This record gives sequence, C-alpha cells and structure tokens, in this order.
Amino acid sequence: MKAPTFALILFLLAASQNSSSASSQAGRLQAGTLCARDERIIFSCPIRRPAKIASLCASKDLTSERGYLQYRFGVPEKIELQFPQDRTATQQKFQYTHYFRAQVDLTEISFTINGYEYQVTDDYNGEEKPAQTIQGVSVTAPGKPNEVTFTCRARPKADYADLQAVLPNGH
Repeated sequence: MKAPTFALILFLLAASQNSSSASSQAGRLQAGTLCARDERIIFSCPIRRPAKIASLCASKDLTSERGYLQYRFGVPEKIELQFPQDRTATQQKFQYTHYFRAQVDLTEISFTINGYEYQVTDDYNGEEKPAQTIQGVSVTAPGKPNEVTFTCRARPKADYADLQAVLPNGH
C-alpha cells in the first residue's frame, strides 16, 4: 500500500466518529484553517498529501483550568477527525514540549487517539547545512516502529504563546 493511502487510513481509523458539528461550521472558519473565527489558532497548515488541513484550535480563554484545545483534520466542508470530541478538560489530553537553544527551536504538541500517537511538530534546525525546517503532523500506529509524517506545504499559522503553562510537559 502506498504511504499517502496508508497515512490517510491511519487518520480515518483513529477517528472514533466524524464531526458533523464541526463540518457545519465551514462558513464560520478562519481562512485556510479548520478553526472557527471565535477560536485561537495554535497551529494550522495545509498538508502536502493528502490535500487536507491540519489545525490545532483553542478557545480564546484557554488556560490550564478553562477553555478547550482541539485537533482537527480534513477540509472546511468535511472535518474527518476532531479530537477530543468533548471540550471538557481537554488540556489533560495533550502534552507540550519546547526545546530552544542557539540555532535550534523545536515545538511539539502530542496526543493519543485509540493507541495512535500524534505529534504536531514545528522544528527549525540551523545547525544542519542547509538549515532544516520540518513542520507538520506525524502519526505512529500502535505497535509500529515507523511514523507517517504529513508535511506542511506552506508555513503554518502558529501561536504557541502560554502553552507551557496550559498543557502538561511532554518530556
């Protein structure tokens, strides 16, 4: 099976149900994202293959005790995966990692759905020649050593401000 097809299957298998409420929001989404106009964009980018959007959206009042954080994957007309479905205590379902030093800046937000491990990554490594930037979403199936990576085809919209105080530390 080809990697893009397998990867799409991973996303669809991990979804416990389609989100009809999210897909009905298509007209109220911020341009180029799956985040509603009244939400904060934590991370959002168009994926190379398949031609979908990966978005991490939050309520404007997100703190460690209030608000919500949700991952969405699909297109504005059809959000195929929304995690978590319930917007209660979502902060405990994600982990945040940030590593920074000269020439290196790595941010990862991870979560697990039905044993599938997801990692939203924004990684700049200036020590590599030429410098490397890796941005996208990686998925690892249960019991599998290899991950499937969905790379952003354009620079993501990203705002990680205050996440360290909101989400549990991933490492």
